[in-house]
Amino acid sequence: MNLPSFLWLWKIAAWSMGLSLFAYFLLGVSGGWMFYRRNTENSSPIWLRSLHYVIGSIMVILVLLLLVIGLVGTLGHYGSLGHSSHLIAGLLTVILVLISATAATQISPEKPRMRWLHIGTNIILFVSFAMVSLTGWDVVQKYLP
Repeated sequence: MNLPSFLWLWKIAAWSMGLSLFAYFLLGVSGGWMFYRRNTENSSPIWLRSLHYVIGSIMVILVLLLLVIGLVGTLGHYGSLGHSSHLIAGLLTVILVLISATAATQISPEKPRMRWLHIGTNIILFVSFAMVSLTGWDVVQKYLP
């Protein structure tokens, strides 16, 4: 397939990545706020937790969309996968996002370790997002004329 037929796919990927990074930032701010309120006042507003869940769900959807776009686009352009380290960085990011989301749904007073798994995974996710962004830039350069 020729490149112009895939240009719309790369535009969706670019927006999805930008929105994923923005969602990650918002999740960091809202999560930090909840953590602060939990440790100083023993509570946080219920709407903040709901907002955190909604933004997290949106980020999961965006990251899964990026996975599908990357797989379809690479297979359509090259006919196979594994042409750069972007695949490994992307898969790592997807796995970390899914671990974080799963841990978030398990956080409770009975399972305090899930909170630390969620927070720790999100710290590692920062590095993973940086890797996928850098390797993605190399991939974009291959597709642009």
